[in-house]
Amino acid sequence: MKKRFVFILVVFNSILLQAQTYSDFVRKGDSCYAGGAYKISVGFYEKAFKKEAVKSAHLYNGACSAALANESKSAFKWLNLAIDNGYENLGHLKKDRDLTVLHSQKEWKELIEKFQKKMDGIEANYDKPLQKELLAIYDEDQDIRKDFMAVYKDKKSDKKKIDSIGAIMIYKDSLNLIKVAKILDERGWVGKNTVGEQANQTLFLVIQHAPLKTQQKYLPMMRDAVKKGDAKAGSLALLEDRVALREGRKQIYGSQTSMDRATRKPHISPMIDPDNVDKRRAEVGLGTMAEYAPKVGLVWNLEAYKKELPELEKLENLK
Repeated sequence: MKKRFVFILVVFNSILLQAQTYSDFVRKGDSCYAGGAYKISVGFYEKAFKKEAVKSAHLYNGACSAALANESKSAFKWLNLAIDNGYENLGHLKKDRDLTVLHSQKEWKELIEKFQKKMDGIEANYDKPLQKELLAIYDEDQDIRKDFMAVYKDKKSDKKKIDSIGAIMIYKDSLNLIKVAKILDERGWVGKNTVGEQANQTLFLVIQHAPLKTQQKYLPMMRDAVKKGDAKAGSLALLEDRVALREGRKQIYGSQTSMDRATRKPHISPMIDPDNVDKRRAEVGLGTMAEYAPKVGLVWNLEAYKKELPELEKLENLK
């Protein structure tokens, strides 16, 4: 009887695993990766990639987790697959601290040479000076945010230290905005075919961090750029949400979060028509709310959110 029970349990668990989708496994892999459980994370990514392995961002994250788990074979395999499936951020790959452990291995040199050769072909007709300028802005924008988060998460940091690094970030943002605004005013929203994907994404990142008036000025330009294929629809969705909330309206795609100052409890900021948010997100290439929420430390429950919505609207003073 006991053997039969164990057999049924094994079969049941097998059925449950088969029922889980690619997205389920990637979500669990991402969650474990973010939480530092790298070996467990690698296991989930492996299960996902057995189902399909075409999304370069997922492959890249899996490789980072594998590197941190000292599973270099999987790390190199997934990095190569990421490159083959469209990953183009060579500069980030070279600097990514999660991959540092791979640098001393001979496969690393081979990987970089392969990646560089691919990018040389893609970038043959790029505006190199403009690309270089935007990539430098990108590095400055992202590096200061990494420094800020490191200080913010450090339990030894006091308010004075956090405020200090925050002031540096605001100052650097203001300088980068001057440079990007000049590019946008003179050249328009230059696409990845002109400067590459990472440099193109710099335009969005800087505007996303800008004051509301600046965002309102360039939002129509970004909308046109998306129509022309010169900007990502998913990035535009984030800017649309941020502008809407700052103007006192509900967001559309559920991308923005806020925190109750009294309880210090985070939440998804109020949105229009929550029942259809996943449909809207899919239309711009964003994952579901259930996939997104864990990335910001939340669990998505549609019915609970709808019940809380009136109170959240009052909390954020939205129309």
